[in-house]
Amino acid sequence: MLEHASLTHAHLKTPKAAAIAGIAFSLLMFTIFWLLRRSVPADPLESGAWLATNARTVALALNLIPFAGVAFLWFIGVLRDRLGQQEDRFFATVFFGSALLFLAMLFVAAAVIGAVILVAASAEPNELINSATFRFARAATYIVMNVYAIKMAAVFMISTSTVVIYTGIAPRWIAIIGYLLALVLLVGSYYISWSFAVLPVWVFLISVYILIDNLRR
Repeated sequence: MLEHASLTHAHLKTPKAAAIAGIAFSLLMFTIFWLLRRSVPADPLESGAWLATNARTVALALNLIPFAGVAFLWFIGVLRDRLGQQEDRFFATVFFGSALLFLAMLFVAAAVIGAVILVAASAEPNELINSATFRFARAATYIVMNVYAIKMAAVFMISTSTVVIYTGIAPRWIAIIGYLLALVLLVGSYYISWSFAVLPVWVFLISVYILIDNLRR
């Protein structure tokens, strides 16, 4: 029985290159943000003229979001595997819960914009431009992402950085950078339009370190 259990554990062991999921998440999110920023105005009260010209580009960005979500879930698994027996229930609950909430709100925002594009595709885009339906969907997406999702991303970075300091699963300087970038999300997200890129940058940084460290071992 013990031998069978050890063999099962060996087969389920996390691959050394699993941290590449965090790198994949970062690259996908950079691509998504770039596509959205070049296609959709930052103003949440804009009229929606992009529906007539850039709907396909936005749809491409939305189709990449599920893949980024899967990569992010894999990245969370890599972190928990690296923690092992050192995992603290309190901080593990906070960083795991905030990560899931961030993903959930990211998917909700993508679904709302996807519904708008679907409606625009089934009718004349000009009919939806400046309509109350579009304005509500656009404002709801903006609030979900810029008020709630981005704050959950900051909580994820703070809790994970705290875990890094207490367990030593990564260098302390990575945790300090995590705190500083999380502060940018908490305080400056309303004023800094590129603040969404903060989470992918930090995930990329810690994923590269974990990947190199795993391959060295």
